[in-house]
Amino acid sequence: MKNLNLLTTIEIDRIIEMAWEDRTTFDAIKFQFELSEKEVIQLMRKNLKVTSFKRWRKRVQGRRTKHEAKRDFLVGRFKCSRQKTISNNKIAKR
Repeated sequence: MKNLNLLTTIEIDRIIEMAWEDRTTFDAIKFQFELSEKEVIQLMRKNLKVTSFKRWRKRVQGRRTKHEAKRDFLVGRFKCSRQKTISNNKIAKR
């Protein structure tokens, strides 16, 4: 369990970004940042505006894609066929 006060602003921004993503599970956040779902909720409450936090909670609550065990698909990552590939830190052209 990581202390929420010891996170850098870059880590906090990344956790918030991951929490907003539909297909990123709380398990992935726990694996990468050692934060439980409850701690992610505390971090979101502390760092978002009240209305943004309420919107996020409403969106995430009961969402099957945010919990690894509740997912009904096998592939854990979606990539659009139109998404550009990234190689050597340069975005490849179509």
